[in-house]
Amino acid sequence: MTKQNRAWRWAGPAIWAAILIVSCVTQSYITVADDARRGDITPFARSFAIQATSHLVIAALIPAVYWMQRHFPPNRPRNIVAHLAGLVIFSVVHTVGMGALRYLWFGAILGQPFHFPITLDRLGYEFTKDIFTYCTMNLGVMAMRYLRQREQPVVTAAPAPVAATPERFAVRKRGGSEVMVEVADIDWIEASGNYAILHVGGETFEIRSSLARLEGELDPKRFVRVHKSHLVNIARVAEVVPWVSGDWRIRLQDGAEVNLSRRYRQRFEALAPVRS
Repeated sequence: MTKQNRAWRWAGPAIWAAILIVSCVTQSYITVADDARRGDITPFARSFAIQATSHLVIAALIPAVYWMQRHFPPNRPRNIVAHLAGLVIFSVVHTVGMGALRYLWFGAILGQPFHFPITLDRLGYEFTKDIFTYCTMNLGVMAMRYLRQREQPVVTAAPAPVAATPERFAVRKRGGSEVMVEVADIDWIEASGNYAILHVGGETFEIRSSLARLEGELDPKRFVRVHKSHLVNIARVAEVVPWVSGDWRIRLQDGAEVNLSRRYRQRFEALAPVRS
């Protein structure tokens, strides 16, 4: 777990606790003030206890709101029905829960009379208030998720490592012995079944590889395909002359000649333009 994730692990509960405490104290004070204007005297401690039971149940329902957000995100119209059903359940649990806590606190613990009938009128009254509470809690969840995502560092994908082109090959001489050949010294390469023949300064060496594979491994700015059976080192080209049927003929520095077919001419001219 990263440092930021650990911070948010505690920041979320702390923010909700602060919001609920401020709301509980504020609503307790408003209740006392409203009762005073009507000529009733309500001790702040009693008002606070009544509000605390409601806020404790709301706190217990916060994980359920997160669950609804995760499984039924409200940005999809089809999920609105799920949230309407969730609102009804939320309100019923909230009302019954705080009623039970108030009977427990005032009746069982303080021994004071307390009346909180769970009737349809009571459920309807609490439901109208819970509409605002449920919507506010969902907005709070979305706001905190947004803030958390903004705090997350942007992770960019590292560019794929470019495969290094080989500088030398271990090749087999015709006869069985193996030697190291510098790639820069290769004049041209021709296909020979499951092998490729490297032409190096008048010598030939075999390597077990297809021409297509070698073409993918070698530097494309140095080696170019000029025929289905030939790769040439562009630095070793001495001359290019017209040939039959629209093809051209490449003469290499070692005196060898290979065809430059029309199919591969565009690739060749990208490195060495041919002037008629």
